[in-house]
Amino acid sequence: MAPGAARSGYRPGMAWRIASFEDTPNPDALKCRLDRPISHGPVSFRRPEDAHAEDADPGLAPLARTLFAQAGLTSILFLGDWMAINKPPKVRWAGVRRAVTRVLADPPPPDTPPDTPPDTPPDPAS
Repeated sequence: MAPGAARSGYRPGMAWRIASFEDTPNPDALKCRLDRPISHGPVSFRRPEDAHAEDADPGLAPLARTLFAQAGLTSILFLGDWMAINKPPKVRWAGVRRAVTRVLADPPPPDTPPDTPPDTPPDPAS
């Protein structure tokens, strides 16, 4: 994607509510249905480093960075009014769901500059 080109519908002050979490055939992936669209087309972050890339979606990269850091996700796909999230195998879903819900309710501004990629994912026992 060209720098500055955003596929997200993300604006400052926007927050999302998760309408439902849906299981997938992959035990380490969930589909999160949102109360309204988060992107106009597919925006994928296949690993945390992708949210720090120079060509990352400028609207969704700050949100993805925060989700990776606070929820310990391994990949994220935003599409329309849903997102697919993946976690490490030993991390429990309860803590991930709480973190994702919290981040979406109070997302970072879309122009938040990248921090250093996180070194430590959340505690697997939570």
